[in-house]
Amino acid sequence: MFNITGGRRAVLGAAGAAALLLSLAACGEEEPSDSAGAGPSVSASADTSLADKVPAAIKADGKIVVGTDSTYAPAEYLDNDGKTVIGFDVELFRAVAQKLGLEAEFVSAPFGDIITGVNSGKYEVGVSSFTINDERKTQANMVSYFQVGTQWVTKTGNPAGVALDNACGKKIAVQKDTVQVEDIQKRSKACTDAGKPAITVEQFPGQDAATAAVVSGKDDAMLADYPVGVFAVTQSNGALELLDKQYEAAPYGYVVAKDQAEFAEAVREATKALITDGSYKTVLDKWKVADGAITDPAINP
Repeated sequence: MFNITGGRRAVLGAAGAAALLLSLAACGEEEPSDSAGAGPSVSASADTSLADKVPAAIKADGKIVVGTDSTYAPAEYLDNDGKTVIGFDVELFRAVAQKLGLEAEFVSAPFGDIITGVNSGKYEVGVSSFTINDERKTQANMVSYFQVGTQWVTKTGNPAGVALDNACGKKIAVQKDTVQVEDIQKRSKACTDAGKPAITVEQFPGQDAATAAVVSGKDDAMLADYPVGVFAVTQSNGALELLDKQYEAAPYGYVVAKDQAEFAEAVREATKALITDGSYKTVLDKWKVADGAITDPAINP
């Protein structure tokens, strides 16, 4: 998914999901729940040397206020109570905050507003499956912590006959403000340049609605980040399937304000400490997303 100011890729979500859950229930889809990451939450011990690197203004209230678009399961989405944000992104950053001697307070926000919110001070960090790209690196400090590619998903059996290298004339769903938008627009242009019908690109505010459009048959396929696509298929009770393999893997990054280089370094070191002590792998294994693990987090890689 692509947006100069925000952006990740794509996945099944649950925030504001009442309408989605009703539509999926009609197709046999199960409601997302914490069972996707069954097992106790990982806790990390505070590291005094790392905590000392957190700017006083951030640690004064004992918490890190985190902006997140909670419609992107299994990375960040709302639990069955409709309020609690859960997911592998959430659990992993809670452990990062604990390493820094702080708590993480997640606040749901529109995806495209999060980087602006971090730079304005509304949020202290953005955690929302942000794919690191050159444009974002000019706007904020991006601390890498995970890596995934884009995955296509269709209805089971691919009844519309969608192909990655020839989706001309098909209706494709994506979440707006993500790198997948640019991806599918380029593919559509290739179609028209070759004298073929354009791809009808439907952009949805949340990934939940994009997924529902494919389940219902309104759209022929969707693009999303690999973990999102896998989770959508898992939750669809046989209604959806993966199309081909993920491609163009890129790192996710925590968003830290451009003028908070010292804090970004503390977040990077805390992430590295979780990798070293094994907590990082425990979280990813719990949520079945270990294929996206990295070994050396960096700032603006």
